[in-house]
Amino acid sequence: MSNQNPAEKQAIEQERSEILQQLEDWLEAPMLVLAFGWLALFIMELIWGLNPLLEVVSTTIWIIFIADFLAKLAVAPRKISYIKSNWLTAFSLLLPALRTFRFIRILRAFKTARAVRSFQLLRVMTRTNRGMRALAASVSRRGFGYVVGLTIIITLVGAAGMYAFEKDVADSSGLNNYGTALWWTAMLMMTMGSEYWPKTPEGRILCLVLALYAFAVFGYVTATIATFFIGRDAEDDEAELAGATSIAALQTEMAALRAEIQQLLNQNLKS
Repeated sequence: MSNQNPAEKQAIEQERSEILQQLEDWLEAPMLVLAFGWLALFIMELIWGLNPLLEVVSTTIWIIFIADFLAKLAVAPRKISYIKSNWLTAFSLLLPALRTFRFIRILRAFKTARAVRSFQLLRVMTRTNRGMRALAASVSRRGFGYVVGLTIIITLVGAAGMYAFEKDVADSSGLNNYGTALWWTAMLMMTMGSEYWPKTPEGRILCLVLALYAFAVFGYVTATIATFFIGRDAEDDEAELAGATSIAALQTEMAALRAEIQQLLNQNLKS
């Protein structure tokens, strides 16, 4: 590589970039399915736990994700830049290794329940990020459909996380089942809220993240709905709002009137 001139090096990087793009296109659909399956298994783990068979399925999907990441890293023309742009994905693939090495059992042995909950909070964030990236890869333009799908993912995973954090609190009015946690999270997403407030530090952090997302999405959805109705009014000739068609017709009439005026002026000058 050191003996190559800059033109050859740039050509090789361009070729590797094209190969990487082709690889991502080929793997987009199966990785999307596996990502959603991984999220579903994670939600089940937080709520009910996984039996040995589902544990094997989850571990197999995790190994496939690692192989996918390493294959793309090997093809990427600039390894450091690829890692920097996908560091959260790499971190999300590292976390399950701690469970494989019985890290969580060691924490439980020392009765560090808060450390276990903190570790679960990290897993909620990273697993959700994996689903977000998979959904973004399947949507060419991050429009309203992307926001709806992303909100559904965050609501389902967020509810599972809130249930895992808040189910053991002493207050009987807590989120003692997943249905209640899902209803609570949905109300939070619609900026309505409820009478229950998280008691654990991890639950409060997750609640803050969900509230910030809901605040941002609420403005986007409101603007999208307003744009939709404004667009419908703009297409109606009898509406009070002047539409693009009406403006275009007015511009045509003005251009014709300008041409007639210019023609009359030319006739007067000739006479």
